[in-house]
Amino acid sequence: MNQKEKKIKLSIITSFMNFTLENDQYPKSVYKFCQVSEIEEKTFYKFFGSLDNVKTIIWETFYDNAMLLLEKDENFENAKPKEKLLSFYYTFFEVMLLNRSYILFALSGGEKIMTKMGQLSSLRKTFKDFTSELIEDGNVDKPSYLQHPPKIFSEAAWFQLGFLIKFWIEDTSADFEKTDQAIEKSVKTAFDVFDNTPLSALLDFGKFLWKEKFVVS
Repeated sequence: MNQKEKKIKLSIITSFMNFTLENDQYPKSVYKFCQVSEIEEKTFYKFFGSLDNVKTIIWETFYDNAMLLLEKDENFENAKPKEKLLSFYYTFFEVMLLNRSYILFALSGGEKIMTKMGQLSSLRKTFKDFTSELIEDGNVDKPSYLQHPPKIFSEAAWFQLGFLIKFWIEDTSADFEKTDQAIEKSVKTAFDVFDNTPLSALLDFGKFLWKEKFVVS
């Protein structure tokens, strides 16, 4: 995809998000969305198969934007897995903050957040590939009997990201400082488990959740 096509695709995504927020609902049809947004249906279908497809690509775009920012950091490539995951989370949530109104709409409502994760399917695959690579890197210096299966860890990391998104949505602290604490403590816990020293971190993380009276549902 060339730069011109990328710009067109991004403009459709932006129009979709603006339409959703301005009307407090998703577009009902591709036809109506294209009419209001002055986009040819032919152009829409060149990049997206459906309106639901746009929803999934939005989240993938959040991920891509975070990674583009991280790639500009010369220290990121050579960082240890734990620091890479921390950097990703901090950057990802900075990108999310720029789009918080849309995210609150997309994940709001009475249903549990995990029931709405269908629109995050593309993000899930990409994020799990990323965290699998982190575990493979971490396994390099471990004897075989201490190595961890990347598939299992990446699935756990995905649930961790879901937890953090829910925490961030409900966070009312200034500058989302409690979300930053949750990121730091959850990543520390994950890698302490990975390094087979879990007890102190688990207790610390448990105390933090108890203090915030936050329960994942």
